[in-house]
Amino acid sequence: MNATTEPAPPLRLAAIGDLHVTDDDTRRYRDLFQEISRNADVLALCGDLTNFGKASEAERLAEDLRGCSIPMVGVLGNHDYECGIPETVAQILCQAGVRILDDQAVEIEGVGFAGVKGFVGGFGRGELGAFGETAIKTFVDEAIGEARKLENGLRSLRTDRAVAVLHYAPVVETVAGEPPEIFPFLGSSRLADAVDRFENVKAVVHGHAHRGTYEGHTMRGIPVYNCAQFVVSERFGRPYAILEI
Repeated sequence: MNATTEPAPPLRLAAIGDLHVTDDDTRRYRDLFQEISRNADVLALCGDLTNFGKASEAERLAEDLRGCSIPMVGVLGNHDYECGIPETVAQILCQAGVRILDDQAVEIEGVGFAGVKGFVGGFGRGELGAFGETAIKTFVDEAIGEARKLENGLRSLRTDRAVAVLHYAPVVETVAGEPPEIFPFLGSSRLADAVDRFENVKAVVHGHAHRGTYEGHTMRGIPVYNCAQFVVSERFGRPYAILEI
């Protein structure tokens, strides 16, 4: 008789983006992170963790993150780059226990996590191409580079289940609700193209689009969740999403 292998239990992933912590915040999220620790196995932070990318803001957030007792992964957002010291912001958050995914993928309880900030550029037929002025080509190269980093991170994983963590949106569905004029500045289909190359990716989480839509899908059908706290709060009455992976 052949022994049967029991399927791995689902991992409960909490995801939240767009915390926008400021210098004036004092323990704003401490209780929330403790609550998340009781309700989930892993926390994913989907960028715009600070408001202006200041070291002092990152230190405020780090104080609250120390109240989180589960593993944490995350990516930075555009706000975290504003002061030009994203490496310092990332280092402070790493010291608080967050694994910043930009240059590395990680495995936690049998689930792989890869992530990048992402970049703008538009979706589908409206995606900006690398043609014309040098400035346009440089712009598009940034989007291509972020997608390539994501692809490389996902390729490095050897897990049956994987999650992509982003800041910018990979699909137009989850930015619906924002003014259509700014859709090209909210994400890029190149991120979804990278995700769709891997059958083990079970979900994508992102932030950035504060007035967007909670759920969408890539062309291959991988679920995408906009976990900006403003979107999630409206959907669930709490600022974080819980996914079973």
